[in-house]
Amino acid sequence: MKICIYGAGAVGGHIAGRFAAGGNDVSLIARGAQLAAIRQNGLRVETQDGVLASRPFATDRPRDLELQDVVVVAVKAPALPALAEHVGALLHQDSLVLFVLNGIPWWYFHSHGGALDGTPLRRLDPEGALEHHVGPDRAVGAVAYTACSVTAPGMIRAENARNRLIIGRPDGRPDQRLDTLASLLTPSGLEVTVTPRIRDAVWSKLVMNLIGGSLGVVTASPMKHVLDKAALAGAAKAMADECAAIARALGCDPPDAAEGLSRLAISSHLQSIVQDLLAGRPMEIDSMFRVPLDLAALAQVPTPTLGLVIELATQRARAAGQYLETNP
Repeated sequence: MKICIYGAGAVGGHIAGRFAAGGNDVSLIARGAQLAAIRQNGLRVETQDGVLASRPFATDRPRDLELQDVVVVAVKAPALPALAEHVGALLHQDSLVLFVLNGIPWWYFHSHGGALDGTPLRRLDPEGALEHHVGPDRAVGAVAYTACSVTAPGMIRAENARNRLIIGRPDGRPDQRLDTLASLLTPSGLEVTVTPRIRDAVWSKLVMNLIGGSLGVVTASPMKHVLDKAALAGAAKAMADECAAIARALGCDPPDAAEGLSRLAISSHLQSIVQDLLAGRPMEIDSMFRVPLDLAALAQVPTPTLGLVIELATQRARAAGQYLETNP
């Protein structure tokens, strides 16, 4: 099985290191200092169980690679449309593309069923490039629970003792290729679960990311310094309830928010989207903030608190020059 990791940042590099540790045929699409370091010194992933050192083939030109059986895309959502043609050039008819993303994915309504089945999300794929070059039938959802950082070019640190990846097809059908991927990664220490309800997994992670991310953008603070205020804790609870209402209206089973809010309230971690704001990097405003509101409108779910906080967070990103308005 030929496997390409498209995007060798913290998450992509971590996954690549896990694949390579099992002796799998893995290649990397990288750029800049990360590419130069991997070419010269290989890839080094530091985990709680030891160091995974490998020398995968790395390039910044997808045309250098043969057609791939599986492409794992680990770049941020705003970059996806511009990369769609390059990802598509790596695919044969039966390839799969795993999108390891935060927030609502571009393929969300593919094989969704019901009145919204097939509804395109134009904020995420404005010109239909992903639909055209990749195609929703090749898409696989992937939700990662792994705290990773790039400590130096070519070097990744995985902070968590337990690292998880939940994958599944939008149509919920079983796929032996996904089972094979799970069997390749799980022995390396990345626990992979194949689910027939990948949208449930999307919402399970999104709810807390949306709350912590939006409040973090507005306050530039970790949640332990936000949710200790009664008014803001009440707002976070209202946001969680509204998120759950959207998920249920779309046929999903959202998690109980109480446990997640309790963990969030003691977190000293600055959410990644807040780190992006402070560092001047592109922010995943649409996939994490605005598209959930679009889904609420489609499902006719009122979101007064979510709407207020998300508008404030979006305006903060606009004022910083890190968000350009898109049309739904």
